[in-house]
Amino acid sequence: MQKNYQKTLKACYLGFITQAIVANFAPLLFLKFHADYGISLGRIALISTAFYFTQLVVDIFCARFVDKIGYRKSVVASEVASVLGLVGLAFIPDLCADPFMGIIACVIVYAIGSGLIEVLCSPIVEACPFDHKEAVMSLLHSFYCWGSVGVILLSSLFFTVFGIGSWRILACVWALVPLYNIFNFATCPIEHLTEDGKGMTIGQLFRKPLFWVAILLMVCAGASEISMAQWASAYTEAALGFSKAVGDLVGPCMFAVTMGISRVIYGKYGAKIHLNHYMIGSGILCLCCYLLASLSSGPVLGLIGCIFCGFSVGIMWPGTISITSPRLPQGGTALFAFLAMAATWAARSGQAWSARFPNRQATACNPVCWPEAYFRW
Repeated sequence: MQKNYQKTLKACYLGFITQAIVANFAPLLFLKFHADYGISLGRIALISTAFYFTQLVVDIFCARFVDKIGYRKSVVASEVASVLGLVGLAFIPDLCADPFMGIIACVIVYAIGSGLIEVLCSPIVEACPFDHKEAVMSLLHSFYCWGSVGVILLSSLFFTVFGIGSWRILACVWALVPLYNIFNFATCPIEHLTEDGKGMTIGQLFRKPLFWVAILLMVCAGASEISMAQWASAYTEAALGFSKAVGDLVGPCMFAVTMGISRVIYGKYGAKIHLNHYMIGSGILCLCCYLLASLSSGPVLGLIGCIFCGFSVGIMWPGTISITSPRLPQGGTALFAFLAMAATWAARSGQAWSARFPNRQATACNPVCWPEAYFRW
């Protein structure tokens, strides 16, 4: 019987949506955690640290052991971990003497799922016999963008209608997405990039100059994406006069939408667009957007730079994967794991830099701040 690889692609689409859910849902509740559980804002910041640190550990684990465990078992485990973490978030903090520790435990559990998804979905799709895989990969990664927008907007709508006090119900509702996707990954056809025992070892991969070029590109992709995304709400507040709460929602949504559009454009017209040219053009646009956002004296121009920066960084992550994978066909899962780890590390570093400038909301449109933006880019 002919294998239905479209079902595999659908499962990976939902995998990236699951990753968007676990990455964006808890931050919407940070102030609620602060108010209800009396957790200091300093400890609240550790929630994001725990999430990204766990992802880094999982990326390293995947490079070493996933090929031995198998793609199907690992990717099903990713969805199970996401379900347990989201459902646990609704109940475990209230059952713990220290609710903060309960939150951290749940975050670590679903971060394990997020890390596995981040590493596994790309090679699973790469191993499928699709035409124009670069376009397919770009479209695949756009689902994280649409998932992020959906989580932010639908969660905000839910809180408006039912009140933020009902967040536990919403956590269980969001858990239905990975719960359904367990069945998809358990039954869809899954191929492997390399035959057993014929992939590169980590040492062999490290000796390839192209591997280190790809790592550098992924670091640039992660840093370029998260650094400006951290400023998105500030520009929205300054340019449009929204409150901080509205700015925190609208700014990241606008950035994610333009980033998703960039990936969809290449996903739809990739057969007619040279990927290298598209990435070079995006890199030049990214530089222009950072200069516009950091040097312009008007908040509206800064907002324009922020919005189009989302478009410029959209292709960088999936494009680097698509350029590198066919040139290192024996790289296997380790290649994808290290690329994901480089981008995640860069993204976390970008957040750390933002944390060192606590008044960025008040000064984001001040040209005095441009050295920070330019350096982080």
